[in-house]
Amino acid sequence: NITDREAVLALPDVVIQVHGAVDGIINNAGIIQRFVKINDLEFKDMERVFNVNFWGAVNVTKAFLPHLLKRPEAHIVNTSSMGGFLPVPGQTAYGASKAAVKLFTEGLRSELLSTNVHVTVVFPGAIETNISANSGVTMTAEAPADAPKIKMTKPAVAAEIIVDGMKKNKYRVLVGSDAKTMDFLCRLMPD
Repeated sequence: NITDREAVLALPDVVIQVHGAVDGIINNAGIIQRFVKINDLEFKDMERVFNVNFWGAVNVTKAFLPHLLKRPEAHIVNTSSMGGFLPVPGQTAYGASKAAVKLFTEGLRSELLSTNVHVTVVFPGAIETNISANSGVTMTAEAPADAPKIKMTKPAVAAEIIVDGMKKNKYRVLVGSDAKTMDFLCRLMPD
């Protein structure tokens, strides 16, 4: 449970005892909110999303960073989201939490530039996972039969792209054609 700060802070010692060292972490946990506007979303639901998406990444990073700094070379990957640069109505708290991960990662990278620890921020688009069910969000509306199908990236393909980005010490990694397209369009037309 990455929201349990005390448990997370104890994790490095356990991992190092079993494996000897840690050379990298990938903060990939994430949940979405119910598909409702902020006015209809309870504070506890927003806090849950931030606790997992943002504070979870911060907790794991803070726990492992002292150990990573002792390694000859290390890597931190934080998964933001296409929602971190493209606001989606009904997912405002989710997008804000992922934008916070983006900015946290960018700041962390600048702080670690002169160290042995590399930092990557990942922006996945639609990945073929059970994020709705894993978030406790029930999808009630079904898409019309003639609605265009969204091309989703397979999790194994996303993982390969992320690991390849780590190997190449990439600063930003976009996963999926949707993320690449939306990144381009958001830069071209910020409004």
